[in-house]
Amino acid sequence: GDKFDMEILNYIKREYKLLIGERTAEDIKVKVATVFPDARHEEITIRGRDMVSGLPRTITVNSKEVEEALRESVAVIVQAAKQVLERTPPELSADIIDRGVIITGGGALLNGLDQLLAEELRVPVLVAENPMDCVAVGTGVMLDNMDKLPKRKLS
Repeated sequence: GDKFDMEILNYIKREYKLLIGERTAEDIKVKVATVFPDARHEEITIRGRDMVSGLPRTITVNSKEVEEALRESVAVIVQAAKQVLERTPPELSADIIDRGVIITGGGALLNGLDQLLAEELRVPVLVAENPMDCVAVGTGVMLDNMDKLPKRKLS
């Protein structure tokens, strides 16, 4: 999530010569961002400091621009997911083809990420019910049940 915010911040700085804060970049991500082409057509008006004049300036940013800003970071995620699937044992691959993958964390909330991954990976992609909390909750359940896990020697 923070990486996406920084990509948006740097895009605005590069394309508009406008300095914005991390909170503004987060607002852009939440309100207009998409990573799947033509999945969202929103605009947001933001304020920042003009890098040339030093004065406050207002601009409007749209979903297509944010998609462009995030393209490189999202390509890295897609490539990593492809590499994982390529190294997956055949029996697990069959389950993934049937059931799909579930994405979690703040990035899972990014508009169009599930669609993009499904298209690129050619498997169903679902967003977890509570993507921001589910990993922490699952880790807590595992820690509560450590005594039930098989004992392994650390080497």
